[in-house]
Amino acid sequence: MTELSCFKAYDIRGEININIDDAIAYRIGRAVAQHFQSKSIVVAFDARETSPAFAKSVGQGIMDAGSDLISIGLAGTEEMYWAVSNFSSCAGIVVTASHNPINYNGMKIVKAGSQPLDDDSDFKAIKRLAESENWITTDKKGTLLDRAVEARTDYVSKVLSFINTDALKPLKIVINSGNGAAGPTFDAIEKQLNNHNPQLEFVRVDHTPDSAFPNGIPNPLLPENHHKTADVVKKFGADFGVAFDGDFDRCFFFDEAGEFVPGEYLVGLFASIFLAKEPNATIVHDPRVIWNTQDIVLQKGGNAVQSKTGHAFIKQTMRSNEAIYGGEMSAHHYFRDFAYCDSGMIPWLLIAELISFKSQSLGELVKDRFSAFPSSGEMNFKVKDANFAITSVLKEYQGQEKTIDKMDGVSLSFENWRFNLRKSNTEPLVRLNIESKGFSVNLDDKIRVISGLINLPNNPKY
Repeated sequence: MTELSCFKAYDIRGEININIDDAIAYRIGRAVAQHFQSKSIVVAFDARETSPAFAKSVGQGIMDAGSDLISIGLAGTEEMYWAVSNFSSCAGIVVTASHNPINYNGMKIVKAGSQPLDDDSDFKAIKRLAESENWITTDKKGTLLDRAVEARTDYVSKVLSFINTDALKPLKIVINSGNGAAGPTFDAIEKQLNNHNPQLEFVRVDHTPDSAFPNGIPNPLLPENHHKTADVVKKFGADFGVAFDGDFDRCFFFDEAGEFVPGEYLVGLFASIFLAKEPNATIVHDPRVIWNTQDIVLQKGGNAVQSKTGHAFIKQTMRSNEAIYGGEMSAHHYFRDFAYCDSGMIPWLLIAELISFKSQSLGELVKDRFSAFPSSGEMNFKVKDANFAITSVLKEYQGQEKTIDKMDGVSLSFENWRFNLRKSNTEPLVRLNIESKGFSVNLDDKIRVISGLINLPNNPKY
């Protein structure tokens, strides 16, 4: 039995023809179908060169296990999520490597109800089955069902149901698809929007899916990639800009001046949107940067609940608390009425609706929050010993904190500032976030001190 190293902490990801290929894709598809004793499974794929072939192999494995294959073709991760619930399927698989390098590919998998896999009873069990190839033989073969048109039509109707399309005012919006999977899906949304209210004008950037990614792998979170959207916003005088990653389950915003809007402030903004729609609702947030979101939720009369970082944890917390919305500062936004799943398309629609209703720009809507709760943004430090680095920081502040929280990494809160330190699950990295209340402390000073502790001489960078 050969271990499949493409199974990572949360999903499947590997280097093409090294630890993921057509044969492995087949085994994974068959293992998922057999594990869930599936009647049907949804399969989609992103714009990478190997994705259609990998999806075909996944599908063959599914059908050989006796399950029907519901193929929705080139689509975003969230389209797969919604199709699983929409078609009452037993599971769903999208072949995608999102923002990973061009020589990588992978998969994201959900089970019935678009729920995340349980790590032990589902994900690890599927891994063991794919490794052992202990297949149950069946005389019945599954059927290929092409539902691409129906799936997209239903998906577009669903995401548009989150806003009042008739209330939209004339806006100019930059859409940067990064040559990933977002372009065709966006076009379908725009077409339906125009049938209701042709008030929005769009400027498309790198719109056509292209497996060569001539403009680089779409990863808008990286500061060096911000100009690709920001420059177009400024050139065309747009109201705001949106940039997607490869499978568009994340979206990133730029205001009317081309300034990048950090995710922690967007979580607070979306919290306010949903609390206006449903007073006293529950909002879920991750533990990295929290004060802005908690303050907004308190002001709006809602209930803020903290969850460990990661889609499986956020979704579980949302379901158990029946939360209307959940957000992570990394640009994942989750919606109760979207099967508790994350979407990259729903957020920009909500922002367009909010700007239309408020008659304020995106920059104006978040400006005061920048001053009320300044944030460092997430900083990554490559170290040889992450535990040593974190211990070095904690020793410096031990006994000075007002509270300590170990839900996700470790967070120390003081009178007017706090920080969160986390280890990466996949890389030798320590991730640091610092926030403050107003300008009562100097964030630059805090960053300098903590950075120095992380990078002590006996814990050098690689």
